[in-house]
Amino acid sequence: MLTPAQLRAARALLGIDQRTLARQAGVSLPTIQRMEASDGYVRGVVETLTRVVTALERAGVELLGENAISNGGGRGVRLRDPALPAAPDRP
Repeated sequence: MLTPAQLRAARALLGIDQRTLARQAGVSLPTIQRMEASDGYVRGVVETLTRVVTALERAGVELLGENAISNGGGRGVRLRDPALPAAPDRP
């Protein structure tokens, strides 16, 4: 499942705006705006969600689910579960 924060973060990593993502995914700009403004998980027509995820993946983003392991390599960002303790400071 995709969260609005993941969608915004994916765009930020790619350095693209909502309009560019909409064009690459073949969906409307208001669709991307609604997806990013939703609460909880992004909801919508399955085909539309698939198009957006596919466009992000084609552009080089690896979307990770809860507790998923990344095998793709490369740099990235992951949001830590706020209920878990932070990693200890490193020297």
